[in-house]
Order: sequence, then C-alpha cells, then structure tokens
Amino acid sequence: MTAKPFFTAENPLRIGTRRSPLAMAQAQMAAAALCSRHGFAQAAVTLVPILASGDKIVDRPLAELGGKALWTKELERALTDGDVDIAVHSMKDVETVRPGDYHIGAMLPRADVCDRIIGAPSVAALPGGAHVGTSSPRRTAQLLRLRPDLKISSIRGNVATRLSKLDNGEFDATLLAAAGLDRLSRPDTGHVIKAEMMLPAASQGAIGIEALSGRDDLQSLITAVNHSDTYDCVIAERAFLEALGGNCHSPVAALALAEGANLWLRGEILSADGSECQSGEIRFAKGDGTAPAKLAHDLLEKASERVKKLFAA
Repeated sequence: MTAKPFFTAENPLRIGTRRSPLAMAQAQMAAAALCSRHGFAQAAVTLVPILASGDKIVDRPLAELGGKALWTKELERALTDGDVDIAVHSMKDVETVRPGDYHIGAMLPRADVCDRIIGAPSVAALPGGAHVGTSSPRRTAQLLRLRPDLKISSIRGNVATRLSKLDNGEFDATLLAAAGLDRLSRPDTGHVIKAEMMLPAASQGAIGIEALSGRDDLQSLITAVNHSDTYDCVIAERAFLEALGGNCHSPVAALALAEGANLWLRGEILSADGSECQSGEIRFAKGDGTAPAKLAHDLLEKASERVKKLFAA
C-alpha cells in the first residue's frame, strides 16, 4: 500500500466541498478531524468550494432536476481531474448506487438525526390548512399522514433562504434537519420532531469523506477518522434504499442504531399522500449485508400496488 501523504502549507490537502454555508461548515469539520488525527497544521488543509448543479437551480424540486447526483457530480469530476484530493458530502445527498471510481472511506460521528419544525411548536399545533414548505417526498407524505388538511408546496434554497420565506409569510412552517441547523450554530431554531413520529431520511445527520478508489494513500488517510458505528448504520440504511429500488420521488425513511455488535434498522415506505404507510424493523449482526434487503422486501410485499410502483425498479 502506498504510504500516507504528508501535507504542508506549500502542498496542502485540498478538500472539495459545495459552496453553501452548511456544506462549508461540514467540510471544516472534516478538515479539523483530519488535522487532529494526523497532526497537520491548519494551513496544510484548504477548502476548495465548488458550485454544484443542485445549487444553481432552486425553483424546482430536486427530483425533477435529475436526482441526488446533482450534489455530487461536480465534486467527483474535480476528484477525477485532480483539482481536489478528497471531497466531503452530506450522506443524505449521496446517490445510493455509486460509480466504482469513487469510495467514501470515512464518516464523521453522526449528529442529531431528527427533523425540526419551524413556524409552530409541533405538527399538531399547526392551524388547520396551514401552508408548509418542503420539497422532500418523505416529509410531504409523513406530514400528510399526520395532518391530511395541510397544504404542502415546494421550497428550495439554503437554510437562510428557506427561513426568510417563512419570515416573508410565503409559508406558515417548514421542516429542516436538526443536524444542519446545529452545524450552522442555530441549535435553538425550531422544535424537534422525534423519530418515533417522523422517521428521518436514510443517512440524515452523517458526513462522508470521499477519495478516488485507486488512491490507497488518501483512502488510508481518511479511514483513520472514520466513526465505525456511524459508518455501519449509514451503510445499512443505504442498503435498504438500494433494495427498494426507489428514486428521488419515493417517500421512504430509514434509521439504523448500533447496539453493540448488532444493528437495529427501522424503515418505512409511504404513498405520496401519506394515506398508506408500511413500516417494519429488523435486528442483525454488523456485517450482515442481507438483512436490510430483507426488510425492504418485506415492506414491499405488504404494500399496495400504488406504493410498489413508487419503488419497484
């Protein structure tokens, strides 16, 4: 195996990241972890902000624009072209089926996995017929399952943009990931919706670090900061998604928790209007790659044809 490289201010480790404030904050977390683990000076690591396709168009839902690759393809092109050494992603934004040229070798310790509601103290407290902004099929279905009277409309943009739309009266409420708000130093913004009420998106709250698959030197560098429980849980959630065969239009939620040598995986699939929800759970040993698919197939088997059509490849 190639020896791990040593980086200096004259030859810095270049970390590719999206330009949004949240993405930059997450890249800074990755940089700090790498500097701490390997003893790099702060000047030996530099961030390379890259404008992602998903950040260029904010007036349409992500699913209409080509899916999650809109957040990753520019960063991965920079890896291939040698413009950056590694890339940092929010794992929730990483497509389930990955190109073999790239490998996410590490994930940082996972943050709060829950959603927060902004504009009301709870979903139940929303006034009748309230207008809620979200572009997530999962959140839409889960909200309508709890409150069929709500009006749901698409909302895009970074956190500050979304919050400004609430302040301007365009929406009565919106939902955002607690992890993102915390990383932007907004820990008191909104009210937590517990996972028991709204199961989060697969990989929510996790940050991944990626390098070219053939760069063993960089892979060993980033693997050293990997948080194994987070990695195992997120990989299980992503395996569940892959087995479902859905896409960005598919309302699906998943959450795995580590229990010693085992994982506890919960999942649910819903109809677009939330009127049908099939949920289940499974406990299995870490490293059992078949268990997440078993849960996915069990849920699909119970689902109606209209829900199966949202998932079956």
